[in-house]
Amino acid sequence: MEKLFEGRGINVHETMDRLRRVAGEEGLPFGRREKTYDSRLAQELGKWAESRDKGELFHKAAFHAYFADGINIARIPNLINLAVKVGLSGPEAKEVLEKRIFKDAVDSDWARSRKMNIIAVPTFMMGSNRLVGGQPYEVLERFIMKNHVMKRPLHG
Repeated sequence: MEKLFEGRGINVHETMDRLRRVAGEEGLPFGRREKTYDSRLAQELGKWAESRDKGELFHKAAFHAYFADGINIARIPNLINLAVKVGLSGPEAKEVLEKRIFKDAVDSDWARSRKMNIIAVPTFMMGSNRLVGGQPYEVLERFIMKNHVMKRPLHG
């Protein structure tokens, strides 16, 4: 990890400790990671999962696999296993990945994020206002209120 962030002024150990602490506070899985893996194919498979109404399940499974279990989500067999785990077809997942069927959709997402100057995830946007990075509830609430979004009444 140190090599990946070398020369960027980032203290990897402090950053990872902070991420582990915040994940723990939020009840999110976060294991010790020694490596980072290319998530491009996972993004493409995620787009396909979304088209099959399994996007949220797939994204949660991929998050857990990557951040908690340290699974290499750049490897096609691992991605196929994740797809099957959430109820998608293994052979279809393999075809989607091998033929790069959702490549253009992911390219479009990346182009849009560059156009909008999004440099971190998550980025919350309302009009021309933005809030970057994971934030406590209170900060999100202030951002929403500042942008004149009103609470909806609860219906029983």
